[in-house]
Amino acid sequence: MVACSGGTYHPGVAELPELRVLRYFVAVAEELHFGRAAARLHISQPSLSVQIRKLEHMLGARLLERTSRSVELTPAGLVLLAEARRLLVSAERLTLATREAANGHRGSLIVGFQSNAAAELTPKILAAFQTRYPHVQVEMRSHDFSDPYVGLANGSVDVAFVRPPVLMQSWLSVETLFVEPRVLVASSESPLAECEKLTVEDVVHEPFVGRRAPEYWRDFWLASECRGPYPVRLGAEVTSVDECFEAILSGRGVAFTQASTQRFYGRPGLSFVPVEDLPPSPLAIAWRNDMDAQPVHDFVETARLLASLDIVPSASPAGVDQLLRDTRSPTGSHAS
Repeated sequence: MVACSGGTYHPGVAELPELRVLRYFVAVAEELHFGRAAARLHISQPSLSVQIRKLEHMLGARLLERTSRSVELTPAGLVLLAEARRLLVSAERLTLATREAANGHRGSLIVGFQSNAAAELTPKILAAFQTRYPHVQVEMRSHDFSDPYVGLANGSVDVAFVRPPVLMQSWLSVETLFVEPRVLVASSESPLAECEKLTVEDVVHEPFVGRRAPEYWRDFWLASECRGPYPVRLGAEVTSVDECFEAILSGRGVAFTQASTQRFYGRPGLSFVPVEDLPPSPLAIAWRNDMDAQPVHDFVETARLLASLDIVPSASPAGVDQLLRDTRSPTGSHAS
C-alpha cells in the first residue's frame, strides 16, 4: 500500500477516498473493536466512527451492530467485508502494475540469438530474469549467419547474444560475457577426426565451409588471419549451423566453430577436434544504446551477474575484447 520512488511518498489507488473508507471498514470488521481498529489505522476513534456512519449512509444499509460491549457484523456487513477485501487487493495490484510499467519492469523484451546463443548460460539468464521481472514477457528470436548484429541493426530485437567480431557503431553497446575455444568440425570419416588436437597449419589445405556473412565475420570463422600465405579454399557457403553440418557430412569441407556447439548440436558422423593455436570465440551481449528501455538494462545486468558464475564448460571470464572492430577509426583499429 505504501511505496516510495526517489524518496517521495506515493499512497496508491487504495488511498483514494472511496477506497480508503472501505479499508477503514475492513479494519473494524476484522478487529470488531473501534479502538483497536483506530490504532491499527493510525487515526482517532471518533474520526473512524464518523467514516463508518458515512459509509452506511452511502450504502443505505447498516453494516455493524454496536453495543457498549461489542461490535458485530450484520448480514450486509459480512457481504461487504468479502467484496471490500477483493476490491482492495485488486486496487493494490493495479497500483503495483502501474508502477512497474512506469519503472520499465513490465512489458516485452525480444532477445536475438544465433545457434546456441550463450550456451549453458542462456537458460540460467532467462530463468533469473523472469524470476526478478515476472511481468516482462521475453521472446527469443533466432537469426542466421548473415546478420552479425543479430537483429539489432534493423531494430527487430531489443538485446542480443552476439559472437564478435562485430563492426562497432555509435548506437551499439557490446559487453563480452565469456570466451571459449574454437574447434574444428570434420566428418568422422576424415583422417583429421583421429587427431587429439590440431593446429591451423594442419588444416589450411582443407576445403572449408564458409559462413554467408559480411566479410570480416566470415573471415574470423575461416581463421583467415592465422593462415599465413595459404588462401582459403571454399567448399560451400552456408547460413546456419544445420546447413554447415550437412555440408560437412556430405564431404564438402570442414569448419571452425565454438566448443559449445558440440554439446548443443553434436550428431552422428561429426567429430570435434581442439585447435590449440586458434584464438578463442567471445560471446557477448549487445544492445542499442540509443534506446533507453529499462527491461534491456535489467536483462544486461542479469546476464552480467550470471556470467560471473563459471557456468559454461571450457569457457574463460571475459577480458578486454580485442575483436570489436571500430568503423569510426580510419585505420580499422580494434576497439578495446
